[in-house]
Amino acid sequence: MGFTRVRIRVYSLNLTKWEEVEVLVDSGALFTSIPRHILEGLGLKPVTRQRLRVYGGGVVERDIGGAAVEYGERRAIVPIIFGEPEDIPVLGATALESLGYQIDPISKKLKPIELLMI
Repeated sequence: MGFTRVRIRVYSLNLTKWEEVEVLVDSGALFTSIPRHILEGLGLKPVTRQRLRVYGGGVVERDIGGAAVEYGERRAIVPIIFGEPEDIPVLGATALESLGYQIDPISKKLKPIELLMI
């Protein structure tokens, strides 16, 4: 299918500061991963630490918090992994669905979808 990369904005929770980040869109990843130094620069703090399975079958522990993310005209608060230097920045399925986007397999671009309340 190829890779889809987009630029998103990651905001502090009070929406006063933001950073633009290029991320790999991965609808197979549950969470979004953003480099720790960016999140900490926005004043964000982790709320928990979780064990996560990575590609290849290994398990890592990462801090997790929340942040507002924006793509296009849409913004949502989503769970965020505080990525370590070896982690690729990723926009995961939770953020994709919260923002109301999906990957178009033909164009390899994000396209808006209808949000369902049910």
